[in-house]
Amino acid sequence: MAIGVDLEFAETHPTTRAGSGGWGAVVALTLCVATLIASEFMPVSILTPIANDLRLTEGAAGQIISVSGLFAVLASLTITSLTRGLDLRTLLLGLAALMLVSGAMVAFAPTYAVLMAGRALLGIVIGGFWSISAATVMRLLPEDQVPRGLAMLNGGNALATTIAAPLGSFLGQYIGWRGAFSIVVPLAALTFVWLWRTLPEMPSQRSTRAASPLAVLRRSEARVGMVAVALLFMGQFALFTYLRPFLEGVTQLSVSLLSLVLLGMGGAGLIGTWLIGRTVTRSLSATLIGAPLAMAAIAIGLIALGTMSLPTAALLAGWGLIGTALPVAWWTWLSRTLPDDAEAGGGLMVAVIQLAITLGAAGGGLLFDAAGHRATFLASAVLLAGSALLGVLCSRKPSLS
Repeated sequence: MAIGVDLEFAETHPTTRAGSGGWGAVVALTLCVATLIASEFMPVSILTPIANDLRLTEGAAGQIISVSGLFAVLASLTITSLTRGLDLRTLLLGLAALMLVSGAMVAFAPTYAVLMAGRALLGIVIGGFWSISAATVMRLLPEDQVPRGLAMLNGGNALATTIAAPLGSFLGQYIGWRGAFSIVVPLAALTFVWLWRTLPEMPSQRSTRAASPLAVLRRSEARVGMVAVALLFMGQFALFTYLRPFLEGVTQLSVSLLSLVLLGMGGAGLIGTWLIGRTVTRSLSATLIGAPLAMAAIAIGLIALGTMSLPTAALLAGWGLIGTALPVAWWTWLSRTLPDDAEAGGGLMVAVIQLAITLGAAGGGLLFDAAGHRATFLASAVLLAGSALLGVLCSRKPSLS
């Protein structure tokens, strides 16, 4: 999602690349991506067991997604300045170690407080990793191999997004939610060892006068676009976070059928990721406006048809098809609107997305507890429609024509 944040840095600060031997490190980074994304979104499919085990409401349990998003925001805005001068190898190994600690804390959390602390550490890893991932790949591989390296990272992202929810749901019914989360621990350990063996030394060359992400907000087009992105992700995660209690309580699916529906949604997301490039090329404007409107319509459709399993499954497949791929359109908008501020604008977008995920999950949880799924899904539709409306304003820029 956040790939491309440090492209400008890597291009303007050339270093000696690791050559073909860097592919081992890129594969390790891809495993890191998959583990991070799986850890971030696995709670969606096992929210009910978590709530039951720790004696929480489902809305309170949903805050474990909110807290990781909040700390990802803080990390994405501050990590480059706090770690200026630190070798990227050392930083990545530190983040991998922190991911291991986070996974263990979550899997064996005796209390809600420990669970939240573990998720907060995960948020730091998410924000920190995405802020340096692209520049790392560009320093590991020869220039002609960089696109394939970046595509591999995106593939790990999409694959984990596809399997995290259904895998968590499937494993949760046999080994419990703690068992599902414990799988992260050996994956994080493998990632750390793999990075340790394959990453070369990569001394930091970031300028002490690098632009601040917040400085981008001085531009009016950036402000409008970032608000549109925020509304999009708030609307998406206000609904997405609470799919399991909705599917169990309203659609009344068994755990096996629920896992199948989530897998279908993830598979549709992979297809959407493949299709989005053509759609954006043909008309970025139509994508920025039409896609969130379609998601808003799906949210309304779930309110009306949520008691019927087949229509619900079809609607969620459409949700996955659009929602998984839509960030690509906004990254394209960023590259066209802020070509001279790619690094700062990218860092800002990472922060905005994570903050929006936090607010969407938190607000959705409060509504879900207070007024049920209808109020939550209606709020999601309103937020998505707001994103489409601002997309109209963004589309008036000459660069989007």
